[in-house]
Amino acid sequence: MNNSKDKLHPRSFHNKPYNFQELILKVPELKQFIVKNREGVDTVQFADPKAVYLLNKALLLHFYSLDFWDIPNQNLIPPIPGRADYVHYLADLLKVDDSDKNTVLDIGTGASLVYPLIGSSVYNWNFAATDIEPKSIEIAQEIIDKNPHLSSKITLRLQPDKKQILSGIIIKDDYFDAVMCNPPFFKSKKEAEAQTIRKLKGLDKRKTPKLINNFSGESNELWFNGGELSFVLNYIKESVLFKTQVGWFTSLISNEDNLKPLQIELKKSAKEIKVIDMAQGNKKSRILAWRF
Repeated sequence: MNNSKDKLHPRSFHNKPYNFQELILKVPELKQFIVKNREGVDTVQFADPKAVYLLNKALLLHFYSLDFWDIPNQNLIPPIPGRADYVHYLADLLKVDDSDKNTVLDIGTGASLVYPLIGSSVYNWNFAATDIEPKSIEIAQEIIDKNPHLSSKITLRLQPDKKQILSGIIIKDDYFDAVMCNPPFFKSKKEAEAQTIRKLKGLDKRKTPKLINNFSGESNELWFNGGELSFVLNYIKESVLFKTQVGWFTSLISNEDNLKPLQIELKKSAKEIKVIDMAQGNKKSRILAWRF
C-alpha cells in the first residue's frame, strides 16, 4: 500500500493518492501518524501497526458507508485497496454492475469482515461470511449490529470443524453466485515470523526490526499446516461436493509457484479455470477461479 496506485482495478476508489484531510475527519487519531516521505509528500508510517490499522479503518469508514468499524489488536488488519481489488475483479468475473444482487460466500471472513463490507457497499451483494473462530464471528457481528443497514445484507456462519472449509457451511437449499477466500499463506508460526522480519527491514532500513507484524493476525489467519497450497487443495476437493450450489469458486493465491499444482488438480474435474492477475504497487497476487 503506497501512493502509487496505477495498477489497481480501474473501478477502485483507491487509484488516487490518499486525501489525508478527508481520512482524518473519519479517524482523527490518524493525524499523528502522518509523515513526509523523501519527496515531501504526506504518507503514513507503514512499519507501525497502529498507523496501518488507523489508515485502513479510515478507508473503510470513508469509502464504504460505515458508521463503525473496529477490531482487536491481535486480528489481521486488512489492506483495503488490495481487498477491494479482489471484489472488483470478482464483479468482472460475474459480469455484473451495481444493480445486480448476487449472493457471495466469504470463507474465513475474520473479525474484520472486509470482503462483505466492500462487496455489499459497492455492488449491493448479499453475503454469508464464515470463520472457524467464535471470537471473530462475535466481533464481526458487532460491526454488523453497529451498521444497521448491513443486517439485511450480511449473515455470519461459524464453521465448527476446523478440518472442513465448505462442508458444514453450505446447506441444502443454498445457492451462491461465487465463493471468495483469502487462504492462510504460511505453513507455520516460525515461517510467518521470518517473513515479518524481512518485511519490516524493507519498510525501515534504519532500524533492527523487532518481531511485530505490521498487519497483525491471529494464527488461523496467517498459517495453516501445509500452507496456502495445502489449504487450497482441500478447498478444491470440497468444491466438487457443492458444484451445483455455486457458480464460481475463487481464491486469492499469493505464491505464484502454487498455481501449477492447483491447476493440475482442477483439471481433473473443473469445466473452466481462470487466473486473474492483480497488482498493488510492488505486490503481485492473483485470483484462481473455477467452475463445474
